[in-house]
Amino acid sequence: MDQLPDDIYFSVPNYAMLPLQTRAIGDFCFRTFPPTFKNYSKAFNKVLKEINIGNSYLLNLTFKSKIETNLSLKDIFLSSKAKYKLWFRDRFVVFSPETFVQIKEGNISSFPMKGTIDANISGAKNVLLNDEKETAEHHTIVDLIRNDLAIVAEDVFVEEFKHIEKLFTNKGDLLQMNSKITGRLPGNYKESLGDILLELLPAGSISGAPKQKTVQIIKDVENYNRGYYTGVFGYFDGKNLASAVMIRFIEKEDDELYFKSGGGITSMSDVKKEYDELIRKIYVPIY
Repeated sequence: MDQLPDDIYFSVPNYAMLPLQTRAIGDFCFRTFPPTFKNYSKAFNKVLKEINIGNSYLLNLTFKSKIETNLSLKDIFLSSKAKYKLWFRDRFVVFSPETFVQIKEGNISSFPMKGTIDANISGAKNVLLNDEKETAEHHTIVDLIRNDLAIVAEDVFVEEFKHIEKLFTNKGDLLQMNSKITGRLPGNYKESLGDILLELLPAGSISGAPKQKTVQIIKDVENYNRGYYTGVFGYFDGKNLASAVMIRFIEKEDDELYFKSGGGITSMSDVKKEYDELIRKIYVPIY
């Protein structure tokens, strides 16, 4: 692999660009200051109003939360255990469990993640699989991604449905529900890879459905600029592509650190449960 600038480090399945020197971090502190329930509820109610009048039926509502830690962004990057990691110019760090799209031998696959639960809850896997709201949300995102892939690929089908994956964090383990949707790209896809990715953006799991109207509602309701958060990054080796949705995201702003997190809102959402999920996702995968 060609040498990248020393202000960008990343790790994706089978590829990595890492610094030459590392250090052991030992014990670390990680304090979180999420938005108040009152402020979250105001945004939630605005979203629910839009859903109830038919402007959206799934919207990913996010907030930023101040955090304090004795770790640098580079420390977090090096010590985190995640499928996809990115450290960018000491401005932000990503440790994402979610694949955006994967291309192997002309096949394109997407792996939307919707549905999260504390793994320590009794019967957590069955609770998650049988949760009516989470199931409806997952059906919606799978249908959205299947339609997205059908724009750029043929023979699109759901290869895996409602697969449960465990995530390990400094605050305890989580269970996450995901699916796999696959299609066949045209033989000349390498000539138009950028156009293919643009057709699929923004990622459905962090926007919602229908996309165009839902994105506009997000801009009106959220109290900050997402910036790079919920974008995508990846590595293309000339044949295969590995890319991730940029969730589990910490950004530096004027020497303060902020963690950006959220979750999908539907007509069946409970405001307290959604608020708790936003907080539950504020973690680092260091254990």
